[in-house]
Amino acid sequence: MSRPVTIVTGGSRGIGAATCVRLAAEGHDLALGYVNDRAAADSTAEAVRAAGGRCAVVRVDTAVEVDVERLFDVAAAELGTVTGLVNNAGVTGPLGRLADARTEDLRRVVEVNLLGYLLCCRRAARDMTAAGSGAIVNLSSAAATLGSPGDYVHYAATKAATDTLTLGLAKELGPAGIRVNAVAPGIIETGMHAAMGDPDRPAKAAAGIPLGRPGAPAEIAAAVAWLLSPDASYTTGTVLRVSGGR
Repeated sequence: MSRPVTIVTGGSRGIGAATCVRLAAEGHDLALGYVNDRAAADSTAEAVRAAGGRCAVVRVDTAVEVDVERLFDVAAAELGTVTGLVNNAGVTGPLGRLADARTEDLRRVVEVNLLGYLLCCRRAARDMTAAGSGAIVNLSSAAATLGSPGDYVHYAATKAATDTLTLGLAKELGPAGIRVNAVAPGIIETGMHAAMGDPDRPAKAAAGIPLGRPGAPAEIAAAVAWLLSPDASYTTGTVLRVSGGR
């Protein structure tokens, strides 16, 4: 049997990197999309290959249509028919109240987290419909239902949109044999918190999490891998919350 071919956007670090390595260990070949850090992308690609998977590394800004098209084209040319998509690339902008947010930060968050997901889902829908099967997993967030007041209401809004995209597209593509689900992480130990200006945020948030700790990228990767696997063959339109009880 041929190996599944899965595209992971934002695959160079954090949840994306953990997902790439987990999927490789479960028999997938990967197309790893990254936007800035080539060294991190190459390091993740080496880990994918060490786990037994082939890996194509593609620089892509998912908010740019031609970049998304090139990502899928390279994946198909180097690895074969794309069977899976993990929409993971995302940005938050600086922490703070919406009233203090800069318009350029708001625009970038919407373009990457929503338009980028739509562009990737659109291309995946076209390719997977032609192939007669496939699976998409969108990375949402517990913020979609918590709202994240004082932190990033704008980010939370894009993740609520992700949940709606997941539900609607699952119904639209189900008759074509394509499953669409989402994973909604809570506070996870990644470099995202330092990028938004608060590297100690996971530790500070631990007291408000029922399990008493932030999550690890590998725990999110496990959920994504299950949703892409045959074990989830009757699961679609689902937002799987992996948030320690928040």
